[in-house]
Amino acid sequence: MSQNFNYKHLYYFWVVAKEGGIARASERLGMAMQTISSQVRLLEQDLGVSLLKPQGRGLTLTEAGVAALAEAEHIFSLGENLSLKVRQANTSHLLRLRVGITDGLDKLAVQHVLSPALQHSSLRLLCHEGEYDDLLADLALHKLDLVLSDRPPPVHPQLKLRSQLLKSFNLAWFASPELAKKCLSDFPKSMSELPILLPTHHAAVRTALDHWFEREKIKPNIMGEFEDSALLTTFGTAGWGIFPGPVELLNEFNRNQLNVIAPCLDVQENFYAIYAAKKILHPSLSVIFSANSHAS
Repeated sequence: MSQNFNYKHLYYFWVVAKEGGIARASERLGMAMQTISSQVRLLEQDLGVSLLKPQGRGLTLTEAGVAALAEAEHIFSLGENLSLKVRQANTSHLLRLRVGITDGLDKLAVQHVLSPALQHSSLRLLCHEGEYDDLLADLALHKLDLVLSDRPPPVHPQLKLRSQLLKSFNLAWFASPELAKKCLSDFPKSMSELPILLPTHHAAVRTALDHWFEREKIKPNIMGEFEDSALLTTFGTAGWGIFPGPVELLNEFNRNQLNVIAPCLDVQENFYAIYAAKKILHPSLSVIFSANSHAS
């Protein structure tokens, strides 16, 4: 590499690669397309290789471009950390933890997992709920520090993500007192006659619940399916059906005047922490990791 190497040229290439083309990079940077194109060409001249090649009406990365993008991701993620630390120093040591939560996760369990980090008075927690793929994209773009999900991230060479199994919650069946009395008389056969509330199939635990019904030879009378676990709990509390929930949080459910019917044997809801692979780890993540055990 020549002594004239300019990191601005690398930054322009990085934005072009992330945005998927020069036109969109131009909109993001507020610069002329010709200016960005010339800056990328200067980078290619300096490296002595082509980083982009035409594909249809747009551009795609060459093999050298893929390698350059990986290094650029590392360089500019360090830049993100520098910016974060400077902002934190300028706000009286206020530390922000930006967490993405997949909408199917049980909200009481989420609070249980994150609570160790909240012991620090200087922490400000910012929670965003959304779809799994959207949250992973925001994590890769450093818009989030952590994603909590019921599954690990997919293997992808361009997504530098890591995951850790934090906790596995055993599930049990819950219901309002009136429904619980009806169910307990001949459990689990009685569940065929009573309304059931379940998470939709977007939740990883739904497959395990379906297998439980098959194993118990029960054809469930599904009254409702919910993507949002909090909404599922709300309907269950109102007496609309029997529903699954983490048995470890039984005391929390009792506050909502719910009765536990029986354990849902061999069915667990897993909590994974997904985070960007960085040399500098957000300090709150180590607190969360050390406080939560993956043991059931």
